[in-house]
Order: sequence, then C-alpha cells, then structure tokens
Amino acid sequence: MAFPVMLFAGINDDKPIKQDKVVYLYPGGQATSNGIYEGGVYVTQGAGADNGKHGPEEEKDGGKVSGIGDTARMEIYLAPDPNGLMVINCAGGSYSSLSTLNEGYCAVEWMLSQGVSVCNLFYRMPYGNKIIPLTDVQNAMRYCRYHAQEWGIEKVGVMGFSAGGHLAASASTMFTDKVTRPDFSILFYPVISMEDDIAHEPSRNNLLGEYPSRKEIAAYSLQHRVTPETPITFIGVSGNDSRVPVQHSLDYYAALRANNVISQMHVYPLGSHGWGFGAPPYTERDKLGRYRPVFRTDLLRFLKDVASMKNDN
Repeated sequence: MAFPVMLFAGINDDKPIKQDKVVYLYPGGQATSNGIYEGGVYVTQGAGADNGKHGPEEEKDGGKVSGIGDTARMEIYLAPDPNGLMVINCAGGSYSSLSTLNEGYCAVEWMLSQGVSVCNLFYRMPYGNKIIPLTDVQNAMRYCRYHAQEWGIEKVGVMGFSAGGHLAASASTMFTDKVTRPDFSILFYPVISMEDDIAHEPSRNNLLGEYPSRKEIAAYSLQHRVTPETPITFIGVSGNDSRVPVQHSLDYYAALRANNVISQMHVYPLGSHGWGFGAPPYTERDKLGRYRPVFRTDLLRFLKDVASMKNDN
C-alpha cells in the first residue's frame, strides 16, 4: 500500500532508500499532553517529559544525528514483498545521538529485502530523564499496532543496537500492556547492565545521570527485568567487543533461558563494536568481515521462525 511521501527539509535526501511515510511522534511538540490523533481517537500518548531540544537537529559525518526533541519521528517503510513482520528500529549512539547509517538506513534496506517492514525510530535523547526514550518506542509500538492490519502486519517487534539495544531490551522487559509488548526482539551488541563493574559509562550517564541511585542502576540493568513474558529474542555480538563487553549479552541470555524465553545468542569472532549492517558502498569497510554471510543466515532463520510462530510465543 502506497502513502503520500511527507518529507521535510534535509530528511533522508541522500540516504540509500526513501521512506513511505514520516510521522512526528508529538505533532504539537513535547509540551503537549496528547499523542497522535487519527480516526477520532488518540492513537498514541503524550511525550511524558521534555528533553529541552526544540530546535533543528545536527548531523555529523557518518550519519550521527543529535539534538532530537520536538522532531522525534517514525520513518515508515513497507516491504514490497511483505512476510507479515515489522520491526521498530532503534539505532545506537550512547543515548546521546543516533547512528543513522549502518544501524539505520542500511538495516532498513536489508530488512525490506527480506520482506520485513520497518519503523525507523528517531527517538529523543534522554539528557538524564530516563523515561524519555522508552516513552518514544512505546508510542511507536502503539502507532504501528494501530495500523498493522492496514499495512498487512501480523507481528511487530523491536530491534536495537548498542544503547539502542538497551532501549529495545527495555521495551521487551518494561512494557505496560499487550499493545506495547513487542512480539519479538532483536539485539545487536546491546548495552544491558548499568552495574558499576560492567556499565558502558557514556550510555549510563546519558540515561541515568552521572550519579544514579542504586535503585535506578538495578532497575535499568535489564537482566533483572526479564520474565517469562519477555518476547522471543535474537542476540548478535562480537567476541572482541571492547566497548560493551560480551558479558552484557551473556547475562541477558542467561536470564532469558532461566525464564524459559525462546532465545538464541550468536557470538562472532570479528566485528568489535558498531558493525550493524554497514558494508561497502555505504561504509568504508565491513567490520564483520567474512562472518557477514553467517550473521545474515542466522538472522534470516530467526525471522522465518518468528513469522511461522503463533502470536502467543
């Protein structure tokens, strides 16, 4: 189904693909208490808090975008040959910016080629207000659920990278109802723990502030938040990741297994951190190297499994 393209200046003009539709999460800005109004109802909820960013965004080399506030938005891409799946994509960037190329548009392009529709989420940075990113991804989930039948979507999942992986895992463990619970979860080299001995300090400081309480640290160390209701999960990480230790993923995977959540974890020897879906010509080199085909096979198998499962996984 085609949509009128609603572009605004500077958005996606030089990226590999074009979106079908762009939707602001908070059409009235962050100060409004209401969300998106369609069909006589509020489809989403309000912003919940204001991160103080009301001006234009900044984009640096490599597709790093910062300053997202009132411009928080969803870029909707509908697969030309859909398989009934959609992912809400959360790029990484230490909760201070978004890596919009290798963890954004390149990821979207590959997912579309596999029949998976994508909501590419430009979520707000928290600036110490921890509720802000989760509010955005939950509102994106509400919006995509509302339009799922119209778009031919049967299952809506969440996908995230690094700090975006923490956000995706937060959405998978801190949902409020059936609407905001993802049907599946895909995590790449995710930040999971906020504990002192393992935390990725930039992500923790940006989300919780420089001096978080023990209660906040425990609440946002997501290995403690897993329950049997956490959705089926794919984790992909590199063994030589020195920025976000593999222990983050190991702890989360152990919690998934302890709660009998269907899950799989793949550790690739190469890649370090931030490999995402970046490969030439969009990035200078492929950090995952010869393991890129292996990774794609693993992920495609997972997606096929999800598509074949009943919704009550």
